[in-house]
Amino acid sequence: MTPPHKGPGSTPAQEAAHGATAGPQDEAPERAVVSAGSAPQVSSPRAHDSRAGTESKVGAANRGEAPGAGGTAPRAGVTAPGAGVTKSGAGVTESGAEAPAPGPGVTSPGAGAPAAGAGVPASAGQERRIPFPTVDEITRHCLDDDEPETVHVEIHLPARPDPDRLRAAFAEAMRRHPRILLRQAPNRWWRRRYAWVLTGEPDRDPVSFPGGTLEEARQRALTECPPLDASPPFRAEVIEHGDGCVLLVTINHTALDGPACLRVVATAAELYGGADNSPAPPPVRAPAEQRDADLQSVSGGRLWPRPARIAADTRHPGTPRNGMLIADLPVPARPPRAPGEQAPYTVNDQLLVATWLMVARWNSAHQKRVRPVRITMPVDDRPRTADMPIGNGTRLVEVTFGAQERELHQALTAHGPADRKEIERLLRTTAARTRALKSADRPQLGFSGDLLTAPLLPVGVRAAVIRTLRRAAGPWASTTLLSNIGRVPYPLDFGDAGRAGAVWFSAPARMPRGLSVTTVSTGGRLQLALRWSHARLDDSAGDRLGALFAEALAATSYAPQEQVPEVPQRAAGPDEEPSA
Repeated sequence: MTPPHKGPGSTPAQEAAHGATAGPQDEAPERAVVSAGSAPQVSSPRAHDSRAGTESKVGAANRGEAPGAGGTAPRAGVTAPGAGVTKSGAGVTESGAEAPAPGPGVTSPGAGAPAAGAGVPASAGQERRIPFPTVDEITRHCLDDDEPETVHVEIHLPARPDPDRLRAAFAEAMRRHPRILLRQAPNRWWRRRYAWVLTGEPDRDPVSFPGGTLEEARQRALTECPPLDASPPFRAEVIEHGDGCVLLVTINHTALDGPACLRVVATAAELYGGADNSPAPPPVRAPAEQRDADLQSVSGGRLWPRPARIAADTRHPGTPRNGMLIADLPVPARPPRAPGEQAPYTVNDQLLVATWLMVARWNSAHQKRVRPVRITMPVDDRPRTADMPIGNGTRLVEVTFGAQERELHQALTAHGPADRKEIERLLRTTAARTRALKSADRPQLGFSGDLLTAPLLPVGVRAAVIRTLRRAAGPWASTTLLSNIGRVPYPLDFGDAGRAGAVWFSAPARMPRGLSVTTVSTGGRLQLALRWSHARLDDSAGDRLGALFAEALAATSYAPQEQVPEVPQRAAGPDEEPSA
């Protein structure tokens, strides 16, 4: 594994009330970054006890507050002064200095049509507004300055890109994906909707070269959320690290998710370096007859058993903010298959089983009562091509490990290697569940999410209702979030700055869940980001939990000499009905 790093953290149906090929087990995981005060190979950004003055401004902006009495947000189409940001079609920067010449493959501003379906930029002198979709609204209702709703994306490059060319490439990429150029419109509680303003041009330059260390940049990603009152709602920092550099992107999850922002970064890479960054073909879903059989296998059962919680292990139970561990692991091996034959299970299924095993072993070590483990899993069906819809586009499903896994609990949580035959059987039943859940037709946050955001009441009243429901439904929130981005579909080739060697994502880890697991696969390796709330785990506990996950993932790796067990007819027990 690469050394683990600490620092901060999608929104399920019940939270609507809120608002890869592993190597052999003996392959030692490499840590990616380590925590401060631990072994020299590990480092970890700590949350500050006091927030910087700028954070309070960001918090106010994220809540949609006006800059002052009678204050209004900047007009659409007008860019704020910033290095390297040019007006569309202009040859000079806002300051009047001559704009830098674009690098290879970077077209002049305004060249090229915007991506189809990605949104329409505002015309000159006229704002275009769109209402908040369901996911955006529920997230917006439940914002908390103590646990910022950030997604962190970390792209490791072998060399440092040229600042002027990178800024020009990002500016043009945003014009080609105009749905990312938005800010929240000033709001009043009696209105029926929050609204996004499509600005057509950035209000500020999102690209910066701030200097400092990677640890400091990671800490900013966990504690400083890009404001919603300025377009675009993300920032991209270039940090020199080792012999290369890191492009660290911090996203305000209220406005968009990681895969959408990565699509914009891939366009910027193509414009910067001139290399083709077309995505790889998407995965193929199970055939209709297989989906029907899988749906039968997960039907029935009692709804909403109270799920397990990760046992708290912290010396600072009242401390807010997130911690994070970053690691580089081997992708677990899977059984060989003939051409055209469906795999018995996927890397995603192995990650689900590894997450269950991690939680079960952790809670067993902390002498917690055995409860069903419910894992929220984002499913993203959007194309990764240039016309990919930008925004929060995933839908959330839940995979529950309940009664059937309870029978395996003692055998699989005992000290020593896990029973491989039982692990293999569990992988196959999990695959049946996930095939059915991924294929089910349902709204992003379930039907309850759509109902709670219907514009029947003023938005201020809906916000109060949703926050109250989130607190009341907290005990039934899922155990953890597992977001598997899968293989990065783009080369992320930045020309003279090189091609991405590793990519990490991390998702928010807000209470009451307090834990998120995010994985990405690049270069035949699995990049893991474990993110937790300090109210549940301190950084030392997070390190131990990460080591437990690495062991659990290795236990799911296929060994050629294994016998393939029969698949049980039923995949769900009486108390493990998924939410879908």
